[in-house]
Amino acid sequence: MAVSKPNFIFILADDLGFADLGCYGGRAPISPNLDALADQGIRFSNAYANSAVCSPTRFGLITGRYQYRLRGAAEEPLTGRFKGDKVVGLPPEHPTFVSLLKARGYHTALIGKWHLGYPPHFGPLQSGYDEHWGLVSGGMDYFRHQDAGGQPGLSHNGVPITAEGYLTDLLSQRAAAYVEARGVDRQPFALSLHYTAPHWPWQTREDRPDPDAPPQPLTHLDGGNIRIYQRMIAQMDEGIGWVLQALQRAGLENDTLVVFTSDNGGERFSDNWPLVGGKMDLTEGGIRVPLLARWPAVIAPGSRSHLINISMDWAATLVEAGGAEADPDYPFDGQSLLPVLRGQLSGASDRALYWRMKLNDQRAMRQGRWKWLAIGAHEYLFDLEADERERAHLGKRHPEKMAQMRAAFKAWESSMPPIPAEARSEIVYTEADMPKP
Repeated sequence: MAVSKPNFIFILADDLGFADLGCYGGRAPISPNLDALADQGIRFSNAYANSAVCSPTRFGLITGRYQYRLRGAAEEPLTGRFKGDKVVGLPPEHPTFVSLLKARGYHTALIGKWHLGYPPHFGPLQSGYDEHWGLVSGGMDYFRHQDAGGQPGLSHNGVPITAEGYLTDLLSQRAAAYVEARGVDRQPFALSLHYTAPHWPWQTREDRPDPDAPPQPLTHLDGGNIRIYQRMIAQMDEGIGWVLQALQRAGLENDTLVVFTSDNGGERFSDNWPLVGGKMDLTEGGIRVPLLARWPAVIAPGSRSHLINISMDWAATLVEAGGAEADPDYPFDGQSLLPVLRGQLSGASDRALYWRMKLNDQRAMRQGRWKWLAIGAHEYLFDLEADERERAHLGKRHPEKMAQMRAAFKAWESSMPPIPAEARSEIVYTEADMPKP
């Protein structure tokens, strides 16, 4: 039975690499459910994250606008030092795709990671979600459920809670139960399922720590390996399978749009082949991400798209599909992907996308086959259709293209607020942030 409005499940992985999944050439069989999702729907080859770090991408995703318009997104990333801050976060008065869908009768829920500002001034329930179960910080221990400061991190609708189990499994189980409930009440829903996997700390379901052992810093550099990392992805994939099975049991599969992507490029153990770089870099490995979508009523199985797109496009897509509109005072920078999902491969092929990061003074622009990249005083020009590894700098061969893209970037940047001098561009924890034995 189809609902009068489509349902939405938006699944966001954390720090997943471009080629970690089998459907993107992954070298290990760790993603059977997501690979099947790709076969049943559409896979994008030129999908980008709004940023090479998590918080800024999440600002762009939920607002449908370049994150640079908001002070909170200037932090790369937004760390626990902003607990209680009244400025650095997603302003409750700012429309989100969630609040716009809620106004159209959707039930809205976030299960998992928020990371867009800390209570009491910011939070999921203040930005359009009817329900939140998960964490507001950037990451936590998968078993103790403590944040980087060693504080309890799980909450339900703003109230701290405790739960027993592996965090990835808890999020998957909660999401599956949510879908089952919607199958009963039949209210159209928009579910954001934001995992912390495969983000550090490097823990699988089998790595339950000794309860008497002192907690380890979440940002440790002396742990993990490729096999643990891949196992974390496999267990996330298994949980996504539980959610998809619940959707099928509820009879809502046909008219539910399921989207899967990552908040930025992969980190140290990820596979980004053939791209170079990773999280925190504006090279392709830091911003190009896997993107899958399935919607049996609309998307033809086995579809593939090379259309260049970015995280913030999904706000415009979901709002249009749900029969809502952007707030005229906050127009979307993103563009709806509905024509692509419907098999009408329209859209401006020469559309320009822009990025900037305070870290290492990075700037980038993608337009068609061309990418302009600047790091400090050094700038580069790449033909990504011929050279996705960004090894052949073509600036001397095409000086006019280099100059044109440089000028276009400067014109775009002049339309955005400047990066505040006080914004920080790396994870820095004080002694007070460290977990206590």
